[in-house]
Amino acid sequence: MKAFTYDRATSAAEAASAVAKTTGSKFIAGGTNLLDLMKLQIETPSHLIDINDLGLDQIEPATNGGLRIGALVRNTDLAANEYVRRDYAVLSRALLAGASGQLRNQATTAGNLLQRTRCPYFYDTNMPCNKREPGRGCSALGGYSRMHAIVGISDACIATHPSDMAVAMRLLDATVETVRSNGLTRTIPIVELHRLPGNTPNIEHTLEPGELITAVLLPKPSGGTHIYRKVRDRASYAFALVSVAAIIQPDGSGKVALGGVAHKPWRVESAERKLQRGSKAVTKELLANARTTHDNAFKVQLVERTLASVLNDAKG
Repeated sequence: MKAFTYDRATSAAEAASAVAKTTGSKFIAGGTNLLDLMKLQIETPSHLIDINDLGLDQIEPATNGGLRIGALVRNTDLAANEYVRRDYAVLSRALLAGASGQLRNQATTAGNLLQRTRCPYFYDTNMPCNKREPGRGCSALGGYSRMHAIVGISDACIATHPSDMAVAMRLLDATVETVRSNGLTRTIPIVELHRLPGNTPNIEHTLEPGELITAVLLPKPSGGTHIYRKVRDRASYAFALVSVAAIIQPDGSGKVALGGVAHKPWRVESAERKLQRGSKAVTKELLANARTTHDNAFKVQLVERTLASVLNDAKG
């Protein structure tokens, strides 16, 4: 790990301003992703600004009838919250499917959303990776790609977003609240937060330099049956091959989002209008224009079968 300086922020506006002004600086909270990457010298910030003292760790009812989740709420606390378990069960289940108990105790809401979209080649500094070094190429395109994305990909990157929580947040139409480096605040619909790789896979979100997430706002509960199903190579501490987050209403209508298939949580609202026609019709539209490799072509069928299982469970 390379040497760095460290400071603690006393306000969100101060933290945002400091990161924007100081070249090579980053926020740190739980550090479950950043510190790992620093040890490998994939991330090499020259200055860290600790935001743990900002008081952004509350979960409280919002004026819109929904729920306001502070950026520093730990994943364990969010999954166990009585309002989340009762009204947003898909979020609780997605959180409990992620990482390990030790990591969930430390990982934060905002940090989970902003963890790096990555693959094994991203970690291997001996291999070209456009996310580490733009313009070097993507080793996964000609390498082993079983875990990689099949939709929304580009010739620059086929990595998948690793977050389970983000898939549930996308399903719930969450909104992200931020403070900019000039002290002004704004809200960002979660659909606009994460970017597809395009020609710049190293740019993974739409936040401005120094912009700090302060909270995530959930809309008013919608009811229905909440299901999060994660298919992976082992029962815990593994990224999804495919995951399905769904809220299904008694009449068969509902919402569906996928993990493990794209550079960001994947949802196609037009596909949801076909839920009553079954999993094959929905999958066809969800994965329209899919580009598979020899190693990951099985994901198309796996999505259809996992979605079929989810819809059957929703019917009771």
